[in-house]
Amino acid sequence: MFSELFLYVFICIYPAYLNNKKTIAEGRRIPINKAVENPTATEIQDVCSAVGLNAFLEKNKMYSREWNRDVQYRGRVRVQLKQEDGSLCLVQFPSRKSVMLYVAEMIPKLKTRTQKSGGADPSLQQGEGSKKGKGKKKK
Repeated sequence: MFSELFLYVFICIYPAYLNNKKTIAEGRRIPINKAVENPTATEIQDVCSAVGLNAFLEKNKMYSREWNRDVQYRGRVRVQLKQEDGSLCLVQFPSRKSVMLYVAEMIPKLKTRTQKSGGADPSLQQGEGSKKGKGKKKK
């Protein structure tokens, strides 16, 4: 009885649902112009919790269509959409799609996203350049 109720009260959001690098066949569920580049389950949970939704992270869950087993692609977020009596938790989120669209809109505004674009990119580019030069020797 409880597990049936749990399925209707909570929804699952996998990062692939919001990823603009994925096709619809690969699992994207929102329009590509509203999707985000490589969202993580942690970011999804942060946005949902910040707006007042009851959300918890399941770190070791994998989306069935995800072929890449890297840690950054793991995880799903369970979000409580409705109360046990069937009423909505938050009126601005009447459906799972409304939650996904909101999360995709807010992820680029997270502090972790805005800080990454500032200082981390040049150091990554330097690191990649040095690795490429090491393997090639001319004789």
